[in-house]
Amino acid sequence: MSLSRIVLLSGRSIELTELRMSSTYGGMLEGYPCKPINDMTVSGLQRQAERAFPSTPVHLVPPSCAYPDRTGGAFGPVEVLPSVACIGAFRSTAVAPELDQVVHRSALTVVWFQTVLDVPSGEDADRALCGIRWEELAQDHEL
Repeated sequence: MSLSRIVLLSGRSIELTELRMSSTYGGMLEGYPCKPINDMTVSGLQRQAERAFPSTPVHLVPPSCAYPDRTGGAFGPVEVLPSVACIGAFRSTAVAPELDQVVHRSALTVVWFQTVLDVPSGEDADRALCGIRWEELAQDHEL
């Protein structure tokens, strides 16, 4: 059973089968959001996705950053990622046309950031998430 279905810009329909959400800066005790902190946050989330889903490729949707008019510090200007960090397991029909579509599926683990706690679905899914190049990134596997 899927949590939601998204139609990519390519027209391919993909199913979200597992979703992990967390606060982007929830564990930050000191400092401020800046490029070095964000780089560590993004790479840590990618490593977490790779450990959680070792049999599927992991793709990062490049996050958009906001630059509020706040004074930075020693690590540069304030740079804020969207507030919700997401790891999602997606599946779809097989990418390779020669594979039996009944026996094979394609899968991809995706890391992205969003501003709300909503499950991405249908037309409401983030445009960057809908722009995933599934045919290039996903991996086919047998059921």
